[in-house]
Amino acid sequence: MKELKFVIHEHFSKRKHFDFRFQVNDHLESYAIPKGFPIDKEKRLAIFVGERPLSALTFEGTIAEGSYGAGRIVIWDSGIFQPSKCNDQKINFTLEGKRINGRYTMIKLRNKDNWLIFKKA
Repeated sequence: MKELKFVIHEHFSKRKHFDFRFQVNDHLESYAIPKGFPIDKEKRLAIFVGERPLSALTFEGTIAEGSYGAGRIVIWDSGIFQPSKCNDQKINFTLEGKRINGRYTMIKLRNKDNWLIFKKA
């Protein structure tokens, strides 16, 4: 099976937030996490913001003012993404990164683009 990748970007736009992107086939699913990626028992809102090309796995730089997502983007963590259960309502996965390691779950909320992300014990 092909090894899948993830990246967590720290995004200094109008409001600083984190972008969590993980590989699905030939693209990345992308989620904005306003209050930072959960590292312990926190539950955080993750807002689906669309698909990105695989080239975003290594992107760092500044998006120009006036463009969508304007601001500086730096890689906060990256590594291996291992999904174990995925459907339209729930995603279970393991992350193996430099900073983040462990099992996580994302559960879809009532708003079609909102998910809850948290680390499993």
